[in-house]
Amino acid sequence: MKTTMKTIFIITLLFLFGINGFAEQKEKESNPVAVMVTTMGTIEIELFQHAAPETVPNFIGLAEGTKSYIDQKNGMETKGKYFDGLIFHRVIKNFMIQGGDPLGNGTGNPGYTFKDEINADSLGLGDIKALSPQGQPNPLLGIQSQDQFNSSILGPIFADLGISSQEELDKRSEELESRLFSLSIKNVFENMGYQYQTGIKSYEPLKGYLAMANSGPNTNGSQFFINLIDTPWLIGKHTVFGKVIEGMEVVEAIGNVATDSGNKPKKDVVIKTITIRR
Repeated sequence: MKTTMKTIFIITLLFLFGINGFAEQKEKESNPVAVMVTTMGTIEIELFQHAAPETVPNFIGLAEGTKSYIDQKNGMETKGKYFDGLIFHRVIKNFMIQGGDPLGNGTGNPGYTFKDEINADSLGLGDIKALSPQGQPNPLLGIQSQDQFNSSILGPIFADLGISSQEELDKRSEELESRLFSLSIKNVFENMGYQYQTGIKSYEPLKGYLAMANSGPNTNGSQFFINLIDTPWLIGKHTVFGKVIEGMEVVEAIGNVATDSGNKPKKDVVIKTITIRR
């Protein structure tokens, strides 16, 4: 039977697709699952250990009690099942539910911080322009004021070009304009202090996905959140390290509880246990 180049091309595509699909399936099968039992039901979360090789072991170590942390009440280093008994201290309807704080007020941590695990190129942030042709900031940047625009976009360029006076600005206006309209979202986030990685696949913060809460670049500790909706304005700013595979109705029920003015549930929603299924 005569084999044409077209046939070889099709066979090659099928082979590559099969290999890639097999690899993805094997990766999924190898991912651990966090079984989170709460006072409102059980949530099962697949953990993306290949996408977040430091974040996932940190979460598992705290959950299982194998990782040391600083007890916020006495300042002593200890071990134990960190998450058991903690509450969802911040719940915002149609946004997310947040937990992992030993103090229950949003300020607690395990006594250490670690880096973000985000690949901006995997998320396509290097290909998305920061400004529209009309000069409007991309909504993904989350810029809400002129001060934010100045500090996040103009300030770093002024500093890089050495512009410190109106006279210099007038002389270099064309260069400034060129730099402004060549900026990508990745560039702007890097100017904010985010440091991105390569060699990992990153995920967008979609509905049902688990991500690290933080107070800025590389400030991860123990707090996490689960999205109730897609949150594109958080892309590139939070390490996404898992997704809900069972119990999304429990997540949504938690998202609908009554809260006070600080977004804290009026009746505690407690994480009773987190166990890891491998």
